[in-house]
Amino acid sequence: MSARLLRVLLASPLLFTPVALAKEKPPREAIACEGAFAIDSSEARLIEIYGADNVWTGTVPGPEGMDMQATRVFPDDPDRMLEFTWWNEDERTDLGSVELPPTMSGPGGIHDGMSVAEVAAINGDAFTLNGFGWDYGGFASFRTGVLSDIEGGCYLSLRFGPDDRPVKVNTDAVWGDREVPSTEPLLETVGAHVQVVSIGYPHPDFRD
Repeated sequence: MSARLLRVLLASPLLFTPVALAKEKPPREAIACEGAFAIDSSEARLIEIYGADNVWTGTVPGPEGMDMQATRVFPDDPDRMLEFTWWNEDERTDLGSVELPPTMSGPGGIHDGMSVAEVAAINGDAFTLNGFGWDYGGFASFRTGVLSDIEGGCYLSLRFGPDDRPVKVNTDAVWGDREVPSTEPLLETVGAHVQVVSIGYPHPDFRD
């Protein structure tokens, strides 16, 4: 390569820009409350869909330091892993919940990284979430709006997390065991965003 050509390439405004260097992320796979994610799903159905080699059931960490049983699909791949819990743990039936990986989006196109304001805009209504900093911190569900009535009968559960807790700003209103409205300006201040997307179903005793 000639010195002149090298100077031209180095001077190019596109050669070393973030756009040119960044790898384009593949589109997220959108899920609906059907098939593997339907109310009548089971471990047997997951094996049928994903293959026995990609399905594992065992004990996993739960809230408040407790252990719980779950079935994981693609358990060794964090970018693809799905975690299913069952109301009937003996039979691995009566789907309780599914935690989605970052490569998937839930009902309404909700995915990790979204801000509180972005989720509220999709919902078409405000909602509440738990304050941060404890076992159930940042969890939100939807009593009103588009995300409160999802086809297939599942409900959407999100866990938000902050980017940081600014030292010079009083953030007590969004911290601890309290309900926080999505309209609270401090949520933007701390950079609250979706960290976990899950869908779930009520216990069989409480279904219509």
